[in-house]
Amino acid sequence: MGIYPRSLERLIKEFSRLPGIGQKSATRVALYVLRSNRELAEGLAGSLIEVKEKIRFCSICFTLTDDDPCSICCNENRSNGTICVVEGPGEQLALEESGSFKGRYHVLHGVLSPLDGIGPEDLKIGELLNRLDGEGIREVILATNPTTEGEATASFLVKLLSEKKKGLKITRIALGVPMGGDLKYMDRMTLEHALSSRTPVTP
Repeated sequence: MGIYPRSLERLIKEFSRLPGIGQKSATRVALYVLRSNRELAEGLAGSLIEVKEKIRFCSICFTLTDDDPCSICCNENRSNGTICVVEGPGEQLALEESGSFKGRYHVLHGVLSPLDGIGPEDLKIGELLNRLDGEGIREVILATNPTTEGEATASFLVKLLSEKKKGLKITRIALGVPMGGDLKYMDRMTLEHALSSRTPVTP
């Protein structure tokens, strides 16, 4: 039997199932919820149920949304003939928060990983190809992560996209040394990308 009442033990156990939350953190959160007013607990419970009931994938770009299509796909100002391909909703959110991209997105929901049994049919690749003509796409920006799997996925997409639509502009986000980075601490792949993606400098 635990040192806490059963209902509190259950709450701690549920919190500890979340990624990045160990037993001590789960206990702190559970005790905080217990000490707080009922409004916080009800709001938390309601929000958890609401996201499970309302959040779905956008039928066009496959990002997370509670309205289908999502607000970006519905925005005519974002229909500029450019699609940015990302691995997951988290990467799309990061790009959107930067405010630097004004086109539309396509979320693959993963990367190619034969060792994990993830092939092209497990990603939203077919759906991407179907969007090329229907939306008048002129450029596809590949923004998969600079991992072995991300690079393999980008290379695979380059081949498919170029075969699907002749004249399509296919670009890859620049990869290399981050601002404030130190060359002597960079890995080989980062340095290779930095050198191969170098740009001219004008006086």
